[in-house]
Amino acid sequence: NTNKVTEFILHGLTQDKTVAKVCFLLFLLFYITIIFGNLLIIMTIRTSDLMNSPMYFFLSYLSFVDITYSTISAPKLIHDLLVEDRTISFVGCMAQLFGTHFFGCTEVFLLMVMAYDRCVAICKPLHYTSIMSPRVCGCLVAVSGVGGFVHSLVQILLVLQLPFCGPNNGVDHYFCDIHPLLALACADTYTISVSVAISSGLISLCCFVVLAVSYTAILVSLRTHSPEGRLKALYTCSSHITVVMLFFGPCIFIYLRPPTTFPADKVVSVFYTIITPMLNPFIYTLRNQDMKNSMKKLWSRTVKR
Repeated sequence: NTNKVTEFILHGLTQDKTVAKVCFLLFLLFYITIIFGNLLIIMTIRTSDLMNSPMYFFLSYLSFVDITYSTISAPKLIHDLLVEDRTISFVGCMAQLFGTHFFGCTEVFLLMVMAYDRCVAICKPLHYTSIMSPRVCGCLVAVSGVGGFVHSLVQILLVLQLPFCGPNNGVDHYFCDIHPLLALACADTYTISVSVAISSGLISLCCFVVLAVSYTAILVSLRTHSPEGRLKALYTCSSHITVVMLFFGPCIFIYLRPPTTFPADKVVSVFYTIITPMLNPFIYTLRNQDMKNSMKKLWSRTVKR
């Protein structure tokens, strides 16, 4: 009831019109690649025997999360690069904040689940099918979604209790994120800032540490495998590690710090909202022979039809 702001003005990625036109074409291409690349992964897995493998089962959900996660911010960013009116309603801003943290945190937990899957497959291959049963895989995906929902619910409740009195309602970002919104509140945000650092930054850091420990255990366990098995496992794990570094590095930089904003924040945010979802299809398919073979079969069936 104390809020006097009904809409926010997104400052966007750049104010330079020439740079904005170049970015429009670039990010439009990126977003199209995200949609079609991840849809191709989902279709390939869902229409082949790969769906019976836990690794590809999780990968299909990761691709779905990548599509929805990037869709929260990318279309608005692309639109705002060519228009003067970059306003977003208060409700729309809160929805964007909720969706970004929901799908972002869900992806964090899914990456942990995928690391656990690889750890079990390599460290306990004889018990893999019993440990990673279809029921367990479904529960792990559900838990990832519930974890993301709880995290985003905490974020949105922290922001909704803040008064935004105006007249300064300009969000220095290309989407509604929590730090730029805290800067606009006409109240003391220290306690909320600490809560954000704990709920977002610390979660990212702890998950990254757990992932690092998991992959260290995998690398240690590979010493007992044959050279061929070791090479195949390294190819798979290297793809996962690449995604983890691209996603967690920027997240830790943005959220595990006091609520200050830097000019580089927008560029860093592009990595985990657009670049990583775009690169995931290439990372998980170019070095994966099973995916390439399944894609060839899907293409052959499509041509025949």
